[in-house]
Parts: sequence; structure tokens; C-alpha cells
Amino acid sequence: MSTTSTAHMRNPNVREVVVTAIGLALPGVATYGDLLGPLPGEGGFDPATGLSGRDLRHKDRASRLALRAAEFALHDASLTDATFTGAADATAVVVSTNLGNADSVCEAADTIAREGVRGLSPQGLPQTSSNVIAGWVAIRYGLRGPNLTVCNGTTSGLDALAWARNLIVAGRAEAAVVVGVEPANDVTAKLLGEQSTDAAVAVVLEPADAAARRGARPRATITGYARARDLAVALASAGVTEERSVGLWLGDEADAGAAQLLAATRRIDLEAQLGPLSGALGVLQCAAAAAHFEGGATGNVLATSGGPHHDAAATLLLTP
Repeated sequence: MSTTSTAHMRNPNVREVVVTAIGLALPGVATYGDLLGPLPGEGGFDPATGLSGRDLRHKDRASRLALRAAEFALHDASLTDATFTGAADATAVVVSTNLGNADSVCEAADTIAREGVRGLSPQGLPQTSSNVIAGWVAIRYGLRGPNLTVCNGTTSGLDALAWARNLIVAGRAEAAVVVGVEPANDVTAKLLGEQSTDAAVAVVLEPADAAARRGARPRATITGYARARDLAVALASAGVTEERSVGLWLGDEADAGAAQLLAATRRIDLEAQLGPLSGALGVLQCAAAAAHFEGGATGNVLATSGGPHHDAAATLLLTP
């Protein structure tokens, strides 16, 4: 991805892309409205029971979480009735995860060190593919559009939403299932230096006109996006100015230039409430933005990830 990439949706020649559904597999969060806080801390998805079943056998934990979130989102979008009812050939799957199958990779490496390659299980080896999660979602619903995984560090979730939006605008897809997922296990806890969080969220993106034709309810519109070396530059590239009001900021930190611009804006830091979210963060921020709009709030929502202590920052601007 280029140093700074932008997507402004007010150009009449560009297809407007909207969020039409949301699915969560997140312990302690019953609905995406809970993301606006305070969090209930109970209810929601239960991994002990929700990650079992014949359809989830022989899959890594991140893939199982992603499949459940995608299932909930597609049901919310009225796009599944036992099987997928949308345009399967033109529906993309874009997954954001940074540590999703790290446990499977580590396990395979340990097996090779102990027993050599002959010790590897044919059923377990596919889990070491970096695109395994997106592959399982596509296989489950027969989705034959573009299929990719974004492993881009702290900005990964917002980048995945931007890539999915670009696929639709470019005509490469008519819809996209975007999943942000990170599992909680010993490997991720060791890599992060703290206990990780089981988190999976899926959103469905569609062109606004297509959503209207099938009677889908738009939850939010993706209006602008940018990724840059620092947040102030990303904000300017995404179209955030003092004249363009932001009603809610979903982010954790800002450099001096960005902090001044956002000083008076209400802020919610999802990681402060839920723990490390990594690749799931940006997609979860998109779900929180939809909840903000559904509550009747006015003003745009700004989602940011990265900042002074990272090598890049990304912004996503959403409107009702």
C-alpha cells in the first residue's frame, strides 16, 4: 500500500459503499451497541460453547471465531438461509489478522524440529497458510470473489475495510465480507507480552444502490480513508478538517497536530476496554460507528489506528 492512500466517496462518479450488516463473536459484548460503553462485561459470545460443532472441526481457533462472526453478519444481512443467497461469484472475503494462525505455525515448526516433516498432520498443515481464515469463510459460503488477508500491523483492520471498499468501487466485487479476528491463546499472549483477547467481528459492505434495491438497511457509509506515516497527515488526506465536524473519535492516541484537531471530540478507546485487539480493532471500530449512528447521533465518526509509537497511522471516516 502506498505511503498515503485516500478514498473520498462524495465524487458522484464513485460508487458509495455502505455497511449493511454486523456480526460479533466477542465475549462480554452482547450487541455492537455495547461497544459505545460502558461494557456489560458478561453475556455475548461464549467460546466454550460457540466454537464447537461439526462445521468447525479441524480448524484453528481464529478460523472458528471468524466463521461464527461471518455467520452472524450474513444472517444480519439476510444473505443466508442455510446457504448463501447473494451473488456468490462476486462476493469478496477480506480478513484482517496479525496473529490469527501464529499458534498453528509455531506448532508445525515445533513438530518439524522434533520429528521432521513426516511428523506433520495432513489435516493440520493447511492451518499454516497465511490466508487460511479467509479461505475457510469463502469455502463455507461458496464465495468465489476476491479473497485476501491483510496482516498490516496496527492499521490492519482499517486497511482491510479500505481494500474491500476498493474492490467494490473498482467493480471487482459486488459485496464484501470483512472480518477482523484475533484469538486468545498461549502463543499470542507470549508475542503480545500480555493476555490476548478472543475477538472476531464481521461486517458486510455493499454498494448503496444495490443495498437499496434489495431493501437492506445501511448502517454507515465509508466516506474517506487514508494511511500515512503520521496521523495528522492521514487525517488531512481523509478529508478531516476543523470545518468537517467529527461527532465521535474511535482511537487511542494522536500526535500533536491530530490531537489539537480532535481535542474537543468525544473519544472511545476500544482496546482500553477490551484489551489487545490487533487486527480486529479497525473492523470493530466500524461496528461501533454503526452503533453510534443507529442511536440517532449526528456528526461523522472517525476511526484511527496507529500513531506516534507506530510506523504508520490509518484513518477511516464514516457518515450516517
